[in-house]
Amino acid sequence: MFTGIVEAVGSLIEIRQGREGARVKVDVGSLDMSDVNLGDSIATNGVCLTVVDFSKSHFSADVSNESLSRTNIGKYKPGQLLNLEKAMLPTTRFGGHIVSGHVDAIAEVCAIKDQGHSTDYFIKLNDEISPYIVEKGSVTIDGVSLTVNSVDDEKFRLTIVPHTQQETIISKYKTGSLVNLEIDVIARYVER
Repeated sequence: MFTGIVEAVGSLIEIRQGREGARVKVDVGSLDMSDVNLGDSIATNGVCLTVVDFSKSHFSADVSNESLSRTNIGKYKPGQLLNLEKAMLPTTRFGGHIVSGHVDAIAEVCAIKDQGHSTDYFIKLNDEISPYIVEKGSVTIDGVSLTVNSVDDEKFRLTIVPHTQQETIISKYKTGSLVNLEIDVIARYVER
């Protein structure tokens, strides 16, 4: 489980794809790897990946065909910036919301509007995710815990403050950027 509070921005070193999935190697940037073990989970742009190899500067993980089909990891190129978060411990502060690292959809940034001290990002809605996106509800975009500020039939709005833009990859988004989206886990279970 994760909180959606990004700990570091890393980058993709390589991705090797085959019929049975892919293996990624990630430069962890400033992420502290001193307490990481084989088998630990690291959310990588919101995708829960299992560490199969690591050092203080990188980790590798296998990506299943299921994850490749439901996320945009397979489209990443070396140098791609990545939001990183280690799995939460029961003793750490729960700063975001409950995030599983199980991506529900790939969504598109359809507009960006500078608001002076903050920036509004509009994410296109589709039938798959529309019932789960509610005003003042939680959503995870590329592993970042965010609050939905408004919703209409076609899109929803996220207002991003400068700190979040500086500490995540959100400031790199452009109109048309594709993002990994995870709906609020509580909404998922209420629907079921």
